[in-house]
Amino acid sequence: MLLAIVYGGIMLYRRPTIKAKWYHYFLLALVDVEGNFLVVKANQYTSITSVMLLDCWAIPCVLVLTWLFLKTKYRLMKISGVVICIVGVVMVVFSDVHAGSQAGGSNPVKGDFLVIAGATLYAVSNTSEEFLVKNANTVELMTFMGFFGAIISAIQIGILERGELRSIHWSADVVFPFLRVAVTMFFFYSLLPVLLKTNGSTTFTLSLLTSDMWAVSIRIFAYHEKVDWLYYLAFATTAIGLIIYSMKEKDEEEQRDEQRKLLLDEEDGETFRVSLI
Repeated sequence: MLLAIVYGGIMLYRRPTIKAKWYHYFLLALVDVEGNFLVVKANQYTSITSVMLLDCWAIPCVLVLTWLFLKTKYRLMKISGVVICIVGVVMVVFSDVHAGSQAGGSNPVKGDFLVIAGATLYAVSNTSEEFLVKNANTVELMTFMGFFGAIISAIQIGILERGELRSIHWSADVVFPFLRVAVTMFFFYSLLPVLLKTNGSTTFTLSLLTSDMWAVSIRIFAYHEKVDWLYYLAFATTAIGLIIYSMKEKDEEEQRDEQRKLLLDEEDGETFRVSLI
């Protein structure tokens, strides 16, 4: 609703020409809402650490989708970094099986697979948003995602979660955390198109894994919960995969810089300006 109100007001003021079909935004909002729903639902069954680590399952999904539909090319080093991240995901699942009920949920394995399903939908959503933000309009994207997302969420809550909604006691302890989540997600979705336009959905999805260190720290120091030893190994493996992926991007940037220097050098030692595409 916040997205629809804020960006919808900007859109009504500017009155731009709508560049994409409305049903594209409807399908995108549906995928995004269901991805969020599955991940939130998973918190009832597994720990927050598992939820955040298993989000990296979206990475190989994004790689495949961007390669198929956006024609993005990935070299061996990038792929190997992603594979190492996936190994970290597998370790999280095994750690929940090993820890059993001590993993922070009633059914950790069920929660893990809910997160994986939600992360797959995240990948579809991020890839679609990258395409739309580069070919349509950011304000238009946020307006229709907020509009259709609010409608879909309201219908789903009314049908599937009516009993849980009635059981909630709307006190300050419930309202304030809800408002914090709503405002945080509003800013998250507002920054998302900028990141997708400048860096792409793969880099964006990888960057989300930096939240894992906060999840582990909060769980240990704030909630005083025990973390299975495989979590640390899984996090270290995921971090190594991210480093390998980032090192390759840095190498490519250095290669581009060297190419620029070579093109800027003349035979007589003079330089000239060259525009690279």
